[in-house]
Amino acid sequence: MKKNILFGPAGNPIGFSGKTIEVCDYIRELGLDAYEYQATYGVRIQKQSALKLQKNAKKNDIRVSMHAPYYINLSAQKDDVLERSIDRLVQSARAAKWMGAYRIVFHPGFYTKYTPQEALNRCKFAISKLMDDLDSIGIKNFTFAPETTGKRSQLGNLDEIIDICNSFDNFSPTIDFAHLHARGRGCINESDDYYKILSKLEDVLEDIGQKIQPLHCHFTKIEYTDSGERKHHVLSETEYGPPLELLLETLIDCGWYATIICETPLLEKDALVMQQTYQNLL
Repeated sequence: MKKNILFGPAGNPIGFSGKTIEVCDYIRELGLDAYEYQATYGVRIQKQSALKLQKNAKKNDIRVSMHAPYYINLSAQKDDVLERSIDRLVQSARAAKWMGAYRIVFHPGFYTKYTPQEALNRCKFAISKLMDDLDSIGIKNFTFAPETTGKRSQLGNLDEIIDICNSFDNFSPTIDFAHLHARGRGCINESDDYYKILSKLEDVLEDIGQKIQPLHCHFTKIEYTDSGERKHHVLSETEYGPPLELLLETLIDCGWYATIICETPLLEKDALVMQQTYQNLL
């Protein structure tokens, strides 16, 4: 049976001690299918290493995505911060091409003193500049995947992510269900809560095939405060949401293709738990 949902860790597995260019050997040995390269503090991978990572991923049939640096704020008030953020995304697109990453995940920014609409407009202005910069250096094969964010001070609720993806070619959403749960102060509890998210993506996001399938997702159990995200937790900590099994049931019932990247502290161990839960539901 063809697997509609693939699972993998956010970054190198905690049990892996080799070179990143060989990480997909380890991921395949575990029986997982996906890997999100983390450029958390900057795009430091060189072209030769990235090409080797792509070769290793293809050999093992691992779907690779890339998380761009965290120091990105496309709604920054200061022009120099905006320029550095755009440059980091240009660097990310170049490295993603080398490693064959099918999505480039990034956090859009912060509201700061802007209203949400002003911050969104500022972000879209920056993305227009980003598109021009990429075109000028001949980078055309990329898919940016802005992520739903977990703090209520951040640009990146579901509607804002859909708006961004509708506004530009080569953009597809990253749906972090834990982030939505946290910024919504525990809003995902039932199958219907997941169904509403998926239905909104189908109903509002234009060009469904290109923009969504496969849907790129992040998942973890999460602790939150009134301000939103506080801390990631492992799947076994059942006092925290959102519920995993209901997500998988909803994706199966609706016939979705998806990549689910595990962001719990246990990375590959919980990714395997997610995978087994999925297989038990088929």
